Amino acid sequence: MRIIFMGSAALAIPSLKAICDCGEDEVVGVVSQPDRPAGRKRLLTPCPLKAFTQERGLAVMTPEKVGDPESVAALAALKPDLFVVVAYGQYIPSKIIQLAPKEAINVHPSLLPKYRGSAPIQWALLNGDQVTGVSIIYLAPKMDAGDILRQETYPVDPHDTSVSLHDKLAEFGAALLLKAIDDIRFDRVTRTAQNEEDVVEVRKLTKEDGQIDWTLPAETLRNRIRAFNPWPGSFCQLPDGSALKVWAAHLENEAGAPGELLDDALLVATGEGALRLTEVQPVGKGRMTAAAFLNGRPLIAGQMLL
Repeated sequence: MRIIFMGSAALAIPSLKAICDCGEDEVVGVVSQPDRPAGRKRLLTPCPLKAFTQERGLAVMTPEKVGDPESVAALAALKPDLFVVVAYGQYIPSKIIQLAPKEAINVHPSLLPKYRGSAPIQWALLNGDQVTGVSIIYLAPKMDAGDILRQETYPVDPHDTSVSLHDKLAEFGAALLLKAIDDIRFDRVTRTAQNEEDVVEVRKLTKEDGQIDWTLPAETLRNRIRAFNPWPGSFCQLPDGSALKVWAAHLENEAGAPGELLDDALLVATGEGALRLTEVQPVGKGRMTAAAFLNGRPLIAGQMLL
């Protein structure tokens, strides 16, 4: 089949690579996002998928609005059989989907209809889910609401962060995508409508989400630290008012006033239980172990983190 691939984020790279490496189909075009300012110098930088296509020598379009007439005409000229969409970041109107006889399918890293929205991996970790998965769905006018072609579960490791789980689901989703494309190729698709009564919508994360609230239970805070790694991060204030980012922590069965240091080695009381901070980052420094941090900045039991 002639496939147009649409994506921008790193999640999309394994899926595009899988289609190219499989050799069963022809990627006749790639649609991605325009270069955006990035870094302190705000230099124009390609998104992860565009950078990958450049390495592979694939033709890529980067329209500001994919639904503009010139973009639609360019896509129509490629005569696609199927659109494959993974973490693209723009609404795709029906006039584009209708260009392909086989329509458009999407790789979504959750067990839909659970976690419709832009941060399903983070929300699975936030909620302490032990199992997540990937859904391959048809695109529909409502975001993430299309019929399901394939869906498979994937276990969440207790030590997963959003980084590690993202990478695992990206590879897992790529393999599942190839199965779905074969289903389409051999006309053996079973379309299953999503149950609207089971829908869980999730919002985008904000920088403010990263502020640690020590009155929350320790398990909740540990899940937030895992989910917010690397963005927006989890941060608190030291007794002197300076910021401290927390990258990793584990649970301990101790008690005290929320935010109170229970020993000299970064054991912090929460609303229920305690967290042992194991990897942190002070302002102006890199990530380091708690021991390395305390070597240069001792803290003692009874002090408070805010």
